[in-house]
Amino acid sequence: MGATHFLTRKLNGVSAEMSLNVLAYNLKRVMKIIGTEGLLRAMTA
Repeated sequence: MGATHFLTRKLNGVSAEMSLNVLAYNLKRVMKIIGTEGLLRAMTA
């Protein structure tokens, strides 16, 4: 995913940072597969 280290130090911060990285990766992937309009339609349905 491109991140080589974490900006936070404690486990709670690292966990939150990793979760945000995974969420961003998955959203980018969905946008490439179904497009932004399809994603917006799915989120509002």
